[in-house]
This record gives sequence, C-alpha cells and structure tokens, in this order.
Amino acid sequence: MPQTNTPPHKHRLDSQRIELLGHSFLIDQLIRGGIEVAQPLRDRGVDLVIYADLTSEVGKFISKPLQLKIASKRVFSLSRKYEKIADLIIAFVWHIDSEEEARVYAMTYADAYLIAEQLGWTKTQSWAKGNYSNTRPGRKIEKLLEPFQMNSESWFGRLTSGS
Repeated sequence: MPQTNTPPHKHRLDSQRIELLGHSFLIDQLIRGGIEVAQPLRDRGVDLVIYADLTSEVGKFISKPLQLKIASKRVFSLSRKYEKIADLIIAFVWHIDSEEEARVYAMTYADAYLIAEQLGWTKTQSWAKGNYSNTRPGRKIEKLLEPFQMNSESWFGRLTSGS
C-alpha cells in the first residue's frame, strides 16, 4: 500500500471526529472557566451537566444540563423536544474543524426560541413538526447570536445566571 505524506490533521473529518472535537473544545473552555463537567451515561437530551461546586464564588451547588450542537461549519437549529428540560443550556459549537475559527454560542431554550420567533421559524411547517434548522445561517442570525458567544471567562456567568 502506498504511503501518504498528508498529515493526519489534513484529512476530512467524519461526523464522529467532529463530535469528539466539539466535546473536547467545549469541555476545555468550561474547565478553563472554572466549571466542573459531568457526562450522563445515557443520552436523553442532555449531553453534559455543568456545575459549580461549593467555592468562595458560589455559596451553593449550582448545576445545569447542556445540549451540544456541533458543526464543522455553521448550523443553528432548535427542536421543541428540548423545551421540557428545565434550565437547559443549548451550546452551538461552530467551525470545529478550524482552530482559528472555532466558536461557541450558548443560550437557554427560551433564548433560542425568541431567536427562532424573530426569524419567523415558529410559523413554519417544519416547526409544526417539531423543529427547524438552518445549515447556512447568514449575518442576521450571527448578529442575533452575538450576545451568546462564549469563551472560558463567560461560562461562569452563564451557569450562575438565574440561579
């Protein structure tokens, strides 16, 4: 078999690698922000549980479920099934195949619903069936998501808001 000189990181990423990179990227961001992370054994709409333990910054144990939406490019979507999960944070990880462009947006279901409503998604046939997805979000969606862009310093505030 001929040997290739193409570095492994230059190969096209399959969906499983994209998921692994997205999980790792987000977990790294969370840990750097002082957030603890647990992974449920079963997938029932919650990919991670993030929490702040009893520290000088937090007087009580605070936790929230987190649903991950990871993409090699950009995807913004919402499913009605997540409405039932109390305190759910939905994290959209975009451009995970590029270290320079990778970014995270995190919001509650209610925040994501308001965006979907502003975009007119909640009046569509797709929404009536339970979800709506845009695989090519334009500048309007990016502008609506800007307040929800995350980095390691902003996660603590997102976790403890409303608690």
